[in-house]
Amino acid sequence: QVQLVESGGGLVQAGGSLRLSCAASGLTFSSHTMGWFRQAPEKEREFVASISGGGRSTRSGDSVKGRFTVSRDNAKNTVYLQMNSLKPEDTAVYYCAATSTGLYTTTAGYRYWGQGTQVTVSS
Repeated sequence: QVQLVESGGGLVQAGGSLRLSCAASGLTFSSHTMGWFRQAPEKEREFVASISGGGRSTRSGDSVKGRFTVSRDNAKNTVYLQMNSLKPEDTAVYYCAATSTGLYTTTAGYRYWGQGTQVTVSS
């Protein structure tokens, strides 16, 4: 059974930083692209970043480029999202997801999902 468990969310002031983690189990981690998405109240789930299985390829959403960085540690079966220069509009539930096929930027490309972690940025 595949499990993805996010952690590291919380409340932070604008301009601050947070690092999210997502621990994976039940899958061959290094063979899966990992993605981060977020969903604010009454909005659609939005692509944030993704990283290939080997970690050599990444993609980021336009709204977070230059501020958020995705990375992974395959020895620990964990993917990270370093979030800097946070803004109130970054407030959302952040989800990690996994897929065995492709470096997707849409929710449809991902088979496995975590439960999410809340990030709140105060102004």
